[in-house]
Amino acid sequence: MRVRLEDVCEKESSKLKQSDVIDQNGLYPVYGASGYLGDINTYQQSNYYIAVVKDGAGIGRTMLLPPESSIIGTMQYLIPKDNVLPEYLYYVVKAKHLEKYFSGATIPHIYFKDYKNEQFDLVSFEEQRVIINRLKKIEIIIDNLSKNLLLLDELVRARFVEMFGDPVTNDMLWNTDVLKDICTKIGSGSTPRGGKESYIDEGISLIRSMNVHNAYFEYKDLAHITLDQAEKLNNVMVEHDDLLFNITGASVARCCVVPSDVLPARVNQHVCILRCREKINPIFLQELLVNENYQGKLLQIAKSGATREAINKQQLESLEIMLPPLELQNQFASFVEEIDKSQFVLHQ
Repeated sequence: MRVRLEDVCEKESSKLKQSDVIDQNGLYPVYGASGYLGDINTYQQSNYYIAVVKDGAGIGRTMLLPPESSIIGTMQYLIPKDNVLPEYLYYVVKAKHLEKYFSGATIPHIYFKDYKNEQFDLVSFEEQRVIINRLKKIEIIIDNLSKNLLLLDELVRARFVEMFGDPVTNDMLWNTDVLKDICTKIGSGSTPRGGKESYIDEGISLIRSMNVHNAYFEYKDLAHITLDQAEKLNNVMVEHDDLLFNITGASVARCCVVPSDVLPARVNQHVCILRCREKINPIFLQELLVNENYQGKLLQIAKSGATREAINKQQLESLEIMLPPLELQNQFASFVEEIDKSQFVLHQ
């Protein structure tokens, strides 16, 4: 039977603040967007329920939470009705990616009234239990794969430090240069007129900050624009082996090499293209910029802005970059490529 979310749950709100949990020593847990916050002496929900982050960072994130617990006001209660199992409702809501309903220019919000009409198949309790058990097994497999992928990422980071040392202190005393002298291009783009309403399903890729993560590219929500729109952004045409670097907002300083399969592409105003010259390998530069210590340096620069976190072009151009011999950089890049192949196999 096809139903809507409002047919299987009711929404409730919380007035609890995170400050209400501080220094309390109660018996009942309170949860926020990042998970468990602490315990208080009362609880708001007696049974299992779904919690959705409705304000700020992480909007749309979904949790299944236990009886005799509460959430803070940046989250929304979804209380299952008698026709659905809480775990089944959790998987349904999680699959709907409610973040797509966000509104608000500064602090994003999502509202139940906007997503309550999302439809899904409501099956019998017996079928719900079968689906829940299958999804739990899949989650265990995904969790194990994720752990293996993290181990491979740690291997790359350890190999970088072993070969090149700390990129901030340059403890191995490599030659250095500023970024503007090792790149042929440092520049960001813009959003086509009409914003996201003008995007199309297929066409030229428009890379936004949400696509750029540290050492990997996120394909989800990759936007596309027409050829006419792209021609107005030809000064930010992305090329093979370009580095993508986020220059504003919460994702500032995230960096990755562009994957070939998203080309042809352009970038918007929140993403900067770093195009390497002959004396630096783009994979080496990527790993240098995402190194934990160098990320700390970049975030300090970003926080020096008057209003929001940002790194401007002049600050980027003046970044000091260590330059080991190109042969060593290429050896490291080959190692990373082998690790990437292993990660690809795990993703299959």
